[in-house]
Amino acid sequence: MILPAVRDPRLVTIRRGGTLTDADHHLLALWAATCAEHVLGHFESERPDDPRPRKAIEHARAWTRGEVTMMTARAAGGHAMGAARDLRGAPRFAAYAAGQAACVAHVAAHDLGAAAYAIKAARAAVSVDESAAAGRTECAWQRDQLPPPVRELVLDDQLARNAICWSVFDD
Repeated sequence: MILPAVRDPRLVTIRRGGTLTDADHHLLALWAATCAEHVLGHFESERPDDPRPRKAIEHARAWTRGEVTMMTARAAGGHAMGAARDLRGAPRFAAYAAGQAACVAHVAAHDLGAAAYAIKAARAAVSVDESAAAGRTECAWQRDQLPPPVRELVLDDQLARNAICWSVFDD
């Protein structure tokens, strides 16, 4: 479970009673897609003929452009997570990252799910001795990709939800 019991209103859209604007929601989705795409090769090297995670990332971006509905993007996220089920390690985590990225259209707080699973993929792709360093490198890379308007929000959320995100943000 990567979502808290009580959601931060800054990650709930205005129309649902929170304070998140559509523009910032879209930025979170784009950032999540970027995080997922960064590790997608771990999945595609294992399952080159399975397009579901890549399509989920494409749907996340298409949702921000108004080309697909939230329901379509969310469904693509579910299919990407389905692609992960029988896998282990980096390929599994990479597919989950893609699924979480597409689900940002539904719940903005899934952005950290995409980032956390991407970090887990990076860590799982290397030896145990290199895992912590790989996680720190991936986390730093992700933070460098954060759009300025949502940077503070994401960094605050990483602190708040680090414990339920496998403590990947304190690497």
